[in-house]
Amino acid sequence: MITRTLWRSWRVGEHLATGTLVGLYAVFQGRARRQPGWLPRAVRWWHGRLVRALEVEVRIEGRLEAGCLLVGNHVSWLDIPILGAQGEIGFLAKSDVRRWPLIGWLAGLAGTRFIERGAHQAESVIHRLLADLASERTVMIFPEGTTTDGRTLGRFHPRLFAIAQHPEVRVQPVAIRYRRRDTLALDQSVPYIGDDSLIANLSRLVRHPGLIACIHFLPSMQALEGESRRALAERARAAILETLDVSETAPVMTTRDVAVSVRDEDASPCWLEPGAV
Repeated sequence: MITRTLWRSWRVGEHLATGTLVGLYAVFQGRARRQPGWLPRAVRWWHGRLVRALEVEVRIEGRLEAGCLLVGNHVSWLDIPILGAQGEIGFLAKSDVRRWPLIGWLAGLAGTRFIERGAHQAESVIHRLLADLASERTVMIFPEGTTTDGRTLGRFHPRLFAIAQHPEVRVQPVAIRYRRRDTLALDQSVPYIGDDSLIANLSRLVRHPGLIACIHFLPSMQALEGESRRALAERARAAILETLDVSETAPVMTTRDVAVSVRDEDASPCWLEPGAV
């Protein structure tokens, strides 16, 4: 156990050093061009390398559809490298991540979009994400706005689903679950919740006896004619809820709820809580 922990710790440290060198080279090349053409492939490789360094077994069901707006439940910061290893995916994160030592800088280089909590930036973020999708880039958001312990599924805040009301945008729900390799029970070491710190969470992962990440890419969907973003958010959430078969921490929308008021639709989202990545 000690040998495995030391080996994983060394690999993670070496991996961060490698990412720093790659990032510096990208910055150097970026002085002549806006972004090196090889960078998205390097980011995907870097994500996969971190997952292998932590010896996480990844099991995939379904197929990632390129150019979609991916929406998924959120358990841990580990969701990002695991999903990022499956394709060239851009992520939306809270601005706090930008201030994480080294990680924030690397995330910015990788093309992560950041949003300030409570700063009413949703409209500008929507425009940037629409531009990403228009360039056939796959984008991932976590509409719960916070992480959970994997045994529940929170409400999906609908504001960013305005992106999917554009007729050319497809939404692909993604269900994320972590299990222990020895018992196949839902794992409770991975969740990055409450007052947990990145260092403490990473320490648990390098000491983990064996982790399985189960990623289920569900069929994509598009907004129906006249469908509100709240209704679309709940439709995507319902697909994930059914796949995970977990408890829900918010009521499922009824037919009566579809006729939501404009004021409620435009309410400022509470989806950037501590722990959200």
